[in-house]
Amino acid sequence: MENHKKLSPKLSLLAASLPSTVPFVAPEMTERATGKMFIARLGANESSFGPSPKVEKAIADACSEVFKYGDPDAYDLKQELSKHWNIPAENIIVGEGIDGLMGTLCRLMLDQGDIVVTSNGAYPTFNYQVLGVGGVLEVVPYLNDFEDPDALLSQAKLSGAKMIYIANPDNPMGTHHNAEKIQTMIDSVPDDCLLVLDEAYIELAPNGVASTIDVTNKNVIRLRTFSKAYGLAGARVGYAIGHIDLIKAFDKIRNHFGVNTIGQKAALAALKDQAYVLKIRSAVEHGRNRVEQIALENGLTVIPSSTNFVAIDCGADGDFTRKVLAELVGMGIFVRMASVEPQDRCLRVSIGVPEDIERFALAFPIALEGAHAS
Repeated sequence: MENHKKLSPKLSLLAASLPSTVPFVAPEMTERATGKMFIARLGANESSFGPSPKVEKAIADACSEVFKYGDPDAYDLKQELSKHWNIPAENIIVGEGIDGLMGTLCRLMLDQGDIVVTSNGAYPTFNYQVLGVGGVLEVVPYLNDFEDPDALLSQAKLSGAKMIYIANPDNPMGTHHNAEKIQTMIDSVPDDCLLVLDEAYIELAPNGVASTIDVTNKNVIRLRTFSKAYGLAGARVGYAIGHIDLIKAFDKIRNHFGVNTIGQKAALAALKDQAYVLKIRSAVEHGRNRVEQIALENGLTVIPSSTNFVAIDCGADGDFTRKVLAELVGMGIFVRMASVEPQDRCLRVSIGVPEDIERFALAFPIALEGAHAS
């Protein structure tokens, strides 16, 4: 009997060309690798304050309905978002967090070889989604720890980019541009280009940061989430606001049952409880002030933040900050750092419950000392 060698199914050429990587190493992955549990979770920009009691009740009440597929139109949530932002519901699409919406948007808009402009060191999951459909990234540097709208626009015009990405407020630095600057950017986007405006942290930003929503503009899509101020990162619910033609096009390729029943009901209850969001804004502001105090106590400074995290300037280069990070992780403190020079001099500390911040406060000087010694 002939011995035939069996061939294996092959990945697509595009998939085979991509690195085997993920945008972030989750804290659970580190815990499994080290066999040690973190005592303070301050690296994922989650809200350890949790959702409001009204949301917790809505989640509990929804458990009996979990046998149902989630409403593919997320009708009730879109109606409430429509009322909240005073825009038509048909200009809103709900998806599996901003990351899920980014993935769908890239599949919807980009052909292999299309150019996308972003900032060097900005949110890596967006880059991951662009490369995953064969897009080509072109990057511009930050300007004094701010994303640079003028440079992003100039590069997009020069290269004929299909999309531009900017986060306002920014991750990983926490800085922001005011509404006037962002509106100028929106008005300057080339006709054949889409501005992807990531506003994940907008509820935590000062007044005057969010530009006016104009759903008649075909050149901008806004991405927002229930993961940050609303405390629902684990529920994976986000939404996008844009021109009706683009929003309707999501139906061509999206996962229509991607947002589960409990997540939809939790987000709906969260949106209705704006008094709780105000409490979280206050708690986050207090936490930012405490982290700044901790930095000053250790002879360091922070980058002023409009988010639920603070970037601490460790006063040296990225190699030193990596040592500090390793020391903290070794003591059970989960934090992250910026990935690209010169922003990688900064350690990024999420604003969690006060107990976790104080655990960081105790560990930080020890980590600095250990990094200097090594």
